[in-house]
Amino acid sequence: MGGDLADVRLWAGELAALHERFVHRFNRSEPRESALAYMRGLIAPLERKNGWTLAEEAGHDGPDRIQRMLNRIEWDADEVLDDVRDYVVEHLGDREAVLIVDDTGFLKKGVRSAGVQRQYSGTAGRTENCQVGVFLAYATGRGRTLIDRRLYLPTSWTDDRPRCRRAGIGDEVAFETKVAMAKAMVRKAIADRIPFGWVTADAAYGFSKGWRFELEQADVFHVMATTRHDTVVTRWALDHPVQDLFPGLPRQKWKRRSCGEGAHGRRVYDWARVEVRPWHREDRRHWVIARRSVSRPEEVSYYIAYLPAGTTLDELIRVAGSRWAVEECFQSAKQECGLDDYQVRRYPGWHRHITLAMAAHACLTVLRARELDTEKAETDPPSSSTSASPRSGA
Repeated sequence: MGGDLADVRLWAGELAALHERFVHRFNRSEPRESALAYMRGLIAPLERKNGWTLAEEAGHDGPDRIQRMLNRIEWDADEVLDDVRDYVVEHLGDREAVLIVDDTGFLKKGVRSAGVQRQYSGTAGRTENCQVGVFLAYATGRGRTLIDRRLYLPTSWTDDRPRCRRAGIGDEVAFETKVAMAKAMVRKAIADRIPFGWVTADAAYGFSKGWRFELEQADVFHVMATTRHDTVVTRWALDHPVQDLFPGLPRQKWKRRSCGEGAHGRRVYDWARVEVRPWHREDRRHWVIARRSVSRPEEVSYYIAYLPAGTTLDELIRVAGSRWAVEECFQSAKQECGLDDYQVRRYPGWHRHITLAMAAHACLTVLRARELDTEKAETDPPSSSTSASPRSGA
């Protein structure tokens, strides 16, 4: 019990320190206090995290104060998110970090919640009535957390401006594809000089030749999943299907490697790579990578990579495997920080709730990183070496 109490005091103190970074974003004391109480409630071990239970945890008579903070009082969730992201960079910043793009669904009933419609939800694995958020995760060897977000608005919403206005969506908010949202989030990370080394995403995003070209023009290294129907430039063709590059490859070109730990143990596959666009520049390379299932060799996934010359296959596998970190972020943020446990319908309210849930998740991630540092310091011998300072990935 004493250890549990110490843990509660630890995360409460760290959450208060994070909250101090953005209290100036609120003009009045009530929303300042409500934001901290809300984050404390999101982390608390409550069975359900709705307005009433969070208000009870905060000692309020009812949910009105929290609902005002989420829905009515003016404050800029994007500015708060910038402060949270700076906190993440300060504590986890790494020039070899990976930026990971992915989306997740939030199951909803009815038709009034901003962006809701019947659409595919990766969370449910099928088409459901849901909202979909596009997120940017920041993954390092010391921890991973979410640093940006956008609510996807289908054309059934953006083509109906009165419906948008009722949900708090301004007339200036136009339709954007999920890929366009991903581009905007990574552009912002580059412009704000977030230290990172790589970008990765699944095939729903990586299939975009336009986005891959944009990243290459900015000299941003990436390993992007794509589909077997994608094409690349080779010595033999301008539009060479990626799936045709590997059937004739010698057996010794395939390497059995793990790309990280999964829910059922190490993720082990057979990997191979083929260089493409060989006439580019001396210090950069383009590769197509194949990942083949060990137990079902007919199942092959593909990646397209842009990277420094001399990058090893093992490094490419590490970056490709890091994509699962965003799934772990979604799972832990939903289970531990109430990411999907909200009762707001309006567009600003969604971004406010998600931002505060991301702040709570970042806080827990930093605390776990510190705990790992302490454990490592207790087991490793002293070293005179120092780590390099982070640099921008742009």
